[in-house]
Amino acid sequence: MKPVNDYCMDFILSILIPVFNEKYTIREALRAVLSAPYKKEIIIIDDGSTDGTREILQEICHPDVRILYHEKNSGKGRAIQTGFAHATGDIILIQDADLEYDPSQYPELLQPILLGRADVVYGSRFSGHGAHRVLYFWHYAGNRFLTLLSNILTDLNLTDMECCYKVFTKKALEGICIHENRFGFEPEITAKIAKKKLRIYEVPISYYGRTYEEGKKIGWKDGFRALWCILRYNLFK
Repeated sequence: MKPVNDYCMDFILSILIPVFNEKYTIREALRAVLSAPYKKEIIIIDDGSTDGTREILQEICHPDVRILYHEKNSGKGRAIQTGFAHATGDIILIQDADLEYDPSQYPELLQPILLGRADVVYGSRFSGHGAHRVLYFWHYAGNRFLTLLSNILTDLNLTDMECCYKVFTKKALEGICIHENRFGFEPEITAKIAKKKLRIYEVPISYYGRTYEEGKKIGWKDGFRALWCILRYNLFK
């Protein structure tokens, strides 16, 4: 396979959308993703939804969309593992289904890879670009602390390790096996790409955060798990 930057616009983008109980946002999120101006495959992984999301997904029929189902809820990390296993594109991008992240920013996220300068691109909610909803201070502080600790052990200078938007060339993911089923995926994948000495870029993004009443799922237990994952995947094989 040719290096991705040689494709210019002739590449396939695999967009992975893990979904759990997002009946109020999944239609709009999918419309936004479908509008992206790329040759693409959209892989939606329903992670055991019980709120009617699954019934909505069963009504979708589009040539660019594949829908995979977990019989029980196993976590975002597990859904991404399923997506990785089925992705066939040259570039793989992770997109949440909750409308906190804007697919119109795909061009900025893809640019470092298409220019041949990056193997991996992270979005950053903390780099001062676009609209950012003002929400929870302790979430912000926790994210910054986890990113700092991750950076100390990976020797990277990321500003937002926990950001949903992560983009990889298919080659960058070769040999990486993911074990974390929930939000521990973020520090795990960060540790593993750091060990591969890949070229990593960061791109500032907008962030339209949700409250818990609106469906936000990550909690304080996930923060402690992320702390353990940073130590585990950086200090131990």
